[in-house]
Amino acid sequence: MVRMSAEERRESVIRAAVSEFSRGGYYGTSTEAIAKRVGVSQPYLFRLFPGKKAMFLAASERCIGDTVRVFEEAAEGLSGEEALHAMADAYSRIIAEDPDRLLMQMQVYVTVAAAEAAGDHEFGETVRAGWMRLWETVHLALGADVDETTTFLAYGMLINTLVAMGFPSEHRVWEGFYPSARRLGRLEE
Repeated sequence: MVRMSAEERRESVIRAAVSEFSRGGYYGTSTEAIAKRVGVSQPYLFRLFPGKKAMFLAASERCIGDTVRVFEEAAEGLSGEEALHAMADAYSRIIAEDPDRLLMQMQVYVTVAAAEAAGDHEFGETVRAGWMRLWETVHLALGADVDETTTFLAYGMLINTLVAMGFPSEHRVWEGFYPSARRLGRLEE
C-alpha cells in the first residue's frame, strides 16, 4: 500500500470536510466524522489543520474557488450572453454532478451569519473575499456590466435555494429560468 503525502491527506480531508459539512453544517459536523471518512485519527487530522474552523474555511474556500474556476473556464474566449449561458450551463453541470458543492455553499452562508451574530468575523471576511473573486469573474465575463452580474448571481442564488429545497423540474417555479437551470430541478428525482 502506497502512503499518501501530507498534502494528499490534506486534500482528502478537504474533500471529506466538504461532504460532511454540506450535510451537517459547521455546528452539526464533528471532526471525528471527517477523520473517519478520510480514514485517519483525529490527532492526525489536527496535524493537518489546527482545528475544525480551519477545516471548514478550507472547505468553503475550495467550494468557492472551484466555482470561480468553472466560470473562468466556461467563459474563456466568450463575452456577454455567450459567456452567461456558458457559465450557467457549466454551473448546472457541476451542481448536478456534485450536489455536495451546492449544499456546502448553503452551509457556508448560514455559518457566516451564525458566526457574525456570535462576534466571530473571520468566517465572514474569508467568505466575502471568496465571493468577491466569484463576483469579479462573472462581472468581467459579462463585460463589466453591474446589472448583468447582479442578475446572473441573483438567479444563481435562487437556483441554489430551489434545488436545495428539492423543487422538481416540472414545478412552475422553474418556468422563468434558462433551460439549463430547469434541468437542475431534476437533481432530486
